[in-house]
Parts: sequence; structure tokens; C-alpha cells
Amino acid sequence: MSGKQSYTHILKYTGMFGGVQGLNIAITLVRNKFVALLLGPAGMGLVALYSTIVNFFSQATSLGISFSAVRHVSELFDSGDIKQTHHFVKVVRGWTLLTALAGMFLLGVLGPLLGSSVFGWEASALDFILLSPVIAMTAITGGETAILKGARMLKPLATIQVLTMITALIVTVPVYYFFGITGIIPVFLILAFVTMVYTLRSSCKFFPYRLRGVKGILGEGTGMVKLGIAFVLAGVFGSGSELVIRSFLNVEGGLDVVGLYNAGYMLTITYAGMVFSAMDTDYFPRLSAAANDTRAIQIIANRQIEMSLLLVSPMLAALIVLLPIILPLLYSRCFAEIIPMGQIAVFSMYFKAVTLSLEYINLAKGNSKDYLMLEIVYDVLVAVFIVYGYRTLGLWGTGLALTLCHLLNLIVVLIYSRVKYNVSLSKDVLTSAAIHLPLGIIAYATTFIQNFWMHWTLSIITVAVSAAISLYIIIYKKTSVWDKIKNKISRHD
Repeated sequence: MSGKQSYTHILKYTGMFGGVQGLNIAITLVRNKFVALLLGPAGMGLVALYSTIVNFFSQATSLGISFSAVRHVSELFDSGDIKQTHHFVKVVRGWTLLTALAGMFLLGVLGPLLGSSVFGWEASALDFILLSPVIAMTAITGGETAILKGARMLKPLATIQVLTMITALIVTVPVYYFFGITGIIPVFLILAFVTMVYTLRSSCKFFPYRLRGVKGILGEGTGMVKLGIAFVLAGVFGSGSELVIRSFLNVEGGLDVVGLYNAGYMLTITYAGMVFSAMDTDYFPRLSAAANDTRAIQIIANRQIEMSLLLVSPMLAALIVLLPIILPLLYSRCFAEIIPMGQIAVFSMYFKAVTLSLEYINLAKGNSKDYLMLEIVYDVLVAVFIVYGYRTLGLWGTGLALTLCHLLNLIVVLIYSRVKYNVSLSKDVLTSAAIHLPLGIIAYATTFIQNFWMHWTLSIITVAVSAAISLYIIIYKKTSVWDKIKNKISRHD
């Protein structure tokens, strides 16, 4: 694939899933507004705690199939062997059902113990028994999603995301309105079930659900499971790190602080997620297909990093400037104190745009041990930094901690990628970073200007310059968009 074709491909699928994420933001704006008003910071803190526990058990029992299966299905699909692809899909589904049952059982048994020992609150055992099917449905959804990703069924995946978001809005608001905090568990169950049904309906169109004889072929999935176990352990450390952070915040500041931190964290990653959402859906399968070609890996990774930086940077600069306006719309004025936290934490996403693309190389090559090592380093750093940041600087300190952790993680990953794979950042990537990061810093500096007109004039100019530079490079220099525009104009003439 030529340079312009490659960049155009990245732009196309980043645009597709970024558009879906944009719709998600619009729907989230409405949903979170109602949820924040109906539940308040304490209620949202309780949602965050339940979600953290569910994610922990889901990661711990999933065997990483939702990720590792993508690589194996992708290899078979690219080979053109339809029979073997269908056969391996059956293997994936067999392992998925095993993890679903194991996860459901363990949450029902160990959930209450974790709630009391880690968070210091006596949640009913019945709450976790009722929540346990969420683990099973999430496991099944993860397996089916991996199948669709590996088979490059990207449009159905985008459709599933849209339908899930709309359903979440329709379900969440009335349930919380009528039942308040007691509606949290029903919402978890309904959304997990709906997502599973949507995903199964799409995957079964391409790969009918057949499990007869699956018991005898489970051994064929050991390679997938070995890669997945590293992903599981990384997920466990990640979820464990989140458990430590939220447990600490709950003990130090209460559920209100947990809710505020969670809101600030989600604000930071949600907008950047418009660009990063295409990573594991499109980028990872392409990277896996070129796993044995170091030169191709270098090119694919750098093009993805450059496009990510060009797309995300203007959005991040705008987010820094507009956060005081966006926050009351997304939540309520009760959450105003997280604005400084969110503005400083935004810089972590500049660094993540680079590290995320490089970290996928280990998984594409099946180098699970090194991937796990890098993830553990980050998880330990983020837990330590956030605890120290909150104790010394409050919520703003947690935002600064996120940014510093991502910066340190970037340095570690850059050194590792250079030594291990001889992959380094291209001149174009460094140029984009050298332009956009200072513009982000200028946008942040304008938030301290007290004069209203000067503040908004400089803010708008900074965001406009960032957007103009990105649009010029993307449309005119990197992709075939400008050529297509000229062709359309010439045809009309």
C-alpha cells in the first residue's frame, strides 16, 4: 500500500470509528447530565466502584481472548482458508463460554469479600450475585467482537457501537429516574445483555453459532490462550491499579471524591478516544499481518502515530480551552472542581497517541512477556503517582500524576522499541509533535489569563492554528483527499 493510500486508509477508519465515538460523546453528554443530576457525585462514585470490580473480575477470568483471538483469526482470514477460519471461530467460542462461566462464578463468590476488604463498605452478597451475569455476557461479547475484528467486519462493529450507545441512553435515564441508586445493578445487567445480543446477531450472520464437537478441539486454542494470559495479567494489574487508586480515594475523601476523579478521568480519555477507537479495530489486525516484517512494522506504526497526533492534537487543545463550558453540560456544576484536573490531564493523551501505537507491536509479534512487563511498570507508576499527587495537591495532583506517568511511560516504550525492534519515531512524527505539543501548552497557558477578551482571543487563535496545520497536512500532504476534491471539481467543470 502506497504512502497516500495508507494514510487515507487510516483516515477512513479513524474517521468511521471516531465518528461513532463522536456520537457516543453527544449521547454521553445527554446521559451523563441526567445521571449526574439523578445520582450526584456519590452515586456516580458507587457506579465507578461497581464498574471497577466488574472489570477486575472480567479481566482476571477472560484469558485475554477478546484481544488475542483477533491476531489468530486475522492470520487465518488473510490466508483465505475459510474452512479453517470457521473452525477456529468455534474454538474461540468454546473458550469464551468456559471463561464466561468461570468469571460469573468467581464474582458471585469473591465479590463481597473484595468489596469489604478493599473498599471498606459492606455490600450485599446478593448485589454481586446479581452482577455476576454481567461477567459472562461481557466475555461472550468480547469473543464475538474479536471474531468480527479478525475478519475485518468493521462496519458491523461500528453499527453495534451506535446501537449500544442509543440503547444505553434510552435505558439508563428512566431506570435511574424511577429507582435512583438501586437501579445501578439493573442498568449493568440490561446494557451487558443488549450489547451481547447486538454483537451475536452480527457475528452469527458471518459465522453461524455451532458448538457441536467443540470439547475435542479446545486444545487447538492454547496458542491464543498463552498470548491472552499475558494480556489477562496486564489487565489484572491495570484493574488492580485502579482498585488501589479508587480504594485510596474512597478512604481519603469518600465516594464524592471517587465520583469526581472518575468523571475527570473519563473526560480526559473519552475525547481522545475518538481517535484511539480505531486502534484495536483496524490498526492491530494490519500490524499483525505484517508481524514478521520489521521494516513494514516501522512504516505502519509511524504512519499510525503521525495520523493519531494530527487528528487528536486540535481536539485536545480545544478540550483544554472549552472544558469549563463542556463540564456543566456533561455533568453538573457539582463537578466544577475537576476542571483544573482535566485540563492538566489532557496532556497525557499527547503521549498516549505515541505509546499506544508502539505497545501494539509486542502483541502483534506475540511477545507477551515484554508487553506484560511494560504494562506492570506503568500500572505501578500510576498508582504511586496518583496517591502522592492527591495527598499533596488534591484532585489537580491526580491530573498532573496522569500526565507525568504517561510521559515516563513514553520514554520507557521509546527506548524499548528502539533496542528490541529497531523501531524509532520518523522525522514526520517528530515534526508533528514539535508543532502540536507547544500549541497545547500555549492553550493551557491561556486558561490563566484573567482578561476575558484576551483569554478567548488567544485561546481561539491557538486552537485554530492547531486545526489548520493538521488539516493542511492531512488533506494536502498525506492523503488522497485533495486529489479527490480536485477530480470532483474538474468533472463539474
